[in-house]
Amino acid sequence: MNQTTFEPAPSTSQFASLRKEVRDFLEETLGKHYPAAEQARSWTGLDTGFSRKLGARGWLGMTLPRKYGGHQRTALERYVVVEELLAAGAPVAAHWIADRQSAPLLLHYGTEQQRIDILPRIAAGECYFCIGMSEPNSGSDLAAATTRAETIDSGYLVNGTKLWTTNGHAAHYMTLFCRTSKAEDRRGGMSQLLVDMTTPGISVNPIIDLAGEHHFNDVRFDNVVLPSTALLGQEGDGWKQVMGELAFERSGPERFLSSFALLAELIRVVSAAPDRHSRRAVGRLLSHLMVLRHMSRSVAGMLERGENPSLQATIVKDLGAVLEQEIPEIARSVAPVEAEQGSTAPYASTFARTLLAAPSFSLRGGTREILRGIIARSLDLR
Repeated sequence: MNQTTFEPAPSTSQFASLRKEVRDFLEETLGKHYPAAEQARSWTGLDTGFSRKLGARGWLGMTLPRKYGGHQRTALERYVVVEELLAAGAPVAAHWIADRQSAPLLLHYGTEQQRIDILPRIAAGECYFCIGMSEPNSGSDLAAATTRAETIDSGYLVNGTKLWTTNGHAAHYMTLFCRTSKAEDRRGGMSQLLVDMTTPGISVNPIIDLAGEHHFNDVRFDNVVLPSTALLGQEGDGWKQVMGELAFERSGPERFLSSFALLAELIRVVSAAPDRHSRRAVGRLLSHLMVLRHMSRSVAGMLERGENPSLQATIVKDLGAVLEQEIPEIARSVAPVEAEQGSTAPYASTFARTLLAAPSFSLRGGTREILRGIIARSLDLR
């Protein structure tokens, strides 16, 4: 049987001054009393002005080379900044995908012109990305994708539909995962294309979620013509490239901090009248949180060393989603919403927002079934 390991998590204590700097910035920018219900939006809060402020502070594109507008800082320094932003519930959605995974993807597989044109804008908080992976009849099974890019004289002719495209309505670019050739292996013949979202033939249709909010979209390609320079990496290498990209998407602190605002409110509420049951429940949640934080920092260390921790990232994502969905359920049993009067009370409003968002935690970034299939195959269990 194959085994996988998490190396000891590297310490971030040497970045204490950076952590304090970020906290001071957040207090100044968001205020001392940023509402808990707004914090619960976590990385779905879209505020382009806030993203530009982060760029001006040098906290986007942190690991990129300076020649592309980056700051050549370490993956661990970036981890500290991201962790503080998410713990404060800062509105990071505008730049989130671009900074987290599109920038590293372009750095590794983009053309020099693409890097020069786009990476400095990502680092400035002025260029936003969406991901074209999931489809109506495939979901998290990327190998079942049917969106096709046919080779033509001028480049590619794209037809198909991408579903659940987060912030597709606000993005300047999409990294599109599509079929460019036939292959016996269902994971073969796939490529990634860089798509300007203003290209004729692209329609972005809103999907309103359970909370009545617009984050997701249905994006359709109707005879969309892309130049040959839209290709990212090598044609046919899309599967390999996407698997490396997902290591960035699945391993960060966002995979266990989406319910953090509710956990903080739960601790505040139960501290007023602690009992043995509530202490045990909250203690269990905190212990799981710290273990996941250790695992996630371990992955950050592996990324810093240039390794590809795709399996470890998948494990973090799966376990993180379990914790994030447990928090509102445990909160419900430990401190009923009626413990505070009125739907606008901090605990009640934060609970309501988190509860509505919780079903998506085990969907985004890959469904639980797909993730556990990846883990099982990697460990020779299936």
